[in-house]
Formats: sequence, structure tokens, C-alpha cells
Amino acid sequence: MKLSATIITLNEERNIERCILSLKNVADEIIVLDSNSTDRTKEICLAHNVKFVKRDWEGYAASKNYLNSLANYDYILSIDADEAVDKELERAILKIKKESNPHLYSVNRMTNYCGKWIKYSGWYPDTKTRIFPKQECYWDGEFVHEELVYPEGSNIILLDGHLSHYSYYSFKEHRERADKYSTLTAQKMNKSGKKAGPLKPFLSGLARFVSMYFIKAGFLDGFMGLKIAQISAQSNVFKYKELRRLNKKA
Repeated sequence: MKLSATIITLNEERNIERCILSLKNVADEIIVLDSNSTDRTKEICLAHNVKFVKRDWEGYAASKNYLNSLANYDYILSIDADEAVDKELERAILKIKKESNPHLYSVNRMTNYCGKWIKYSGWYPDTKTRIFPKQECYWDGEFVHEELVYPEGSNIILLDGHLSHYSYYSFKEHRERADKYSTLTAQKMNKSGKKAGPLKPFLSGLARFVSMYFIKAGFLDGFMGLKIAQISAQSNVFKYKELRRLNKKA
């Protein structure tokens, strides 16, 4: 099987070269769909001879579906710009490329958070289906957290190795991105008719902290585990406050 690697970018100059280099041995083509970056993203991509396409942002699912349509090969490896294929996963992908009857494939993602690999906190193993047939699958999701839709009953095989995920370089960046996703999630919840009472933001935040730090053993990740639980809880409070605000506007 031949493999098209697809990447969405917006100002990813600090990540994109690492991502592209990790794909060189496994991808038969690399396609980048860029949402009008203003940094060196385009320059770096073109230096590595990838196919680079610019297009205004249309949302995660719509952008990924358009990107899939650009692929020349029947199988797609969908990867984010802040991810990289490790050597063990590279070997696993090279092995399945020799198979005559490919399936769908998932991978375990391990996150590097402010310089530390996170092994608890509910962040690992973060299993994602990332290799799939172009014609049978598509992305769905209007606001955030797009999901891959594939034929019912599909056999999904977990590959050895990891996607190394270089997520956040600072606590400030984590909080800003978490709040961005919380805003989008609140919009999605409001559109579907969900409501939130006055205590919901605070109870939800407390539940998130307890779940991540204690139940999912975030304390074993040390100080970084504490910060992950704290920021995640704060963003949960923000999400339900935003939902209440939208409820009142309706």
C-alpha cells in the first residue's frame, strides 16, 4: 500500500520540520494544508519538497476532508503538525505497507508537556485511529473534536510505537488553547440544546480536577500533573460559564 501523509498547519514553524522529517521514510507523499500562516511554516515545508496548499480555515472536519481529497494514494496517514512518528512506529508502518489486505490502524500518542513526557493524568495512552482508506472514511464535527467516521464493523489494529505529541511549551499556552476548545465546545453544547445550572461550572471543575489528579493518577506526573489537572479544571469552569452565557442569550 502507498501512503499519503496529511497535515494541517497554522503558524507551526517550531513543530513542522520535526513532523515532516519523521514521515520521510513512511510516506509516499506529504501534503500540508495551511490556513494562511504568517511565520516560516511555508518556507520550511517547501524546503522539504512537500505539497503545500493554502486555504482559508473552514473548521477542523471540513479542512481535513478537503485535505484528504488532495491525496493521490488510497491510504491516508493523518498527523498533526505538533506530532512526530517515533522509530518503533516507523517500523510498524513500514511493515503494514507490505500487506496485501490493509485495515484501519490506530496509534498510541504520548504527550510532551512543557518538556516532560506525561504517562498518567488520563493523557496516556491517547489512542487515535490515524491510518485509514481514503474512500471509506471521512471526518465529522462542526465545532471541535472532529471524529473519524469509518464503516461499521471495521477491524482497527493498534500499531506498536507512539506518535510523539509536543503539545504545550508553556502553562499560558495550555490555558489559552484549553479555553479556546472550551468556547467551541460550549457553542456545540448550546446548539444541541444543553443547559447548565448555576453550580454546574464549579462542580464540573472540581470533578475534572479530582478525576485527573487522583483517579487517573496525575500526581504520578509530579508538578506537571498538578498543572494539567488545575488548568483542565479551570477550563471546565470556563466552558460551563460560557454555556450559561449562551443559554441566557437564546
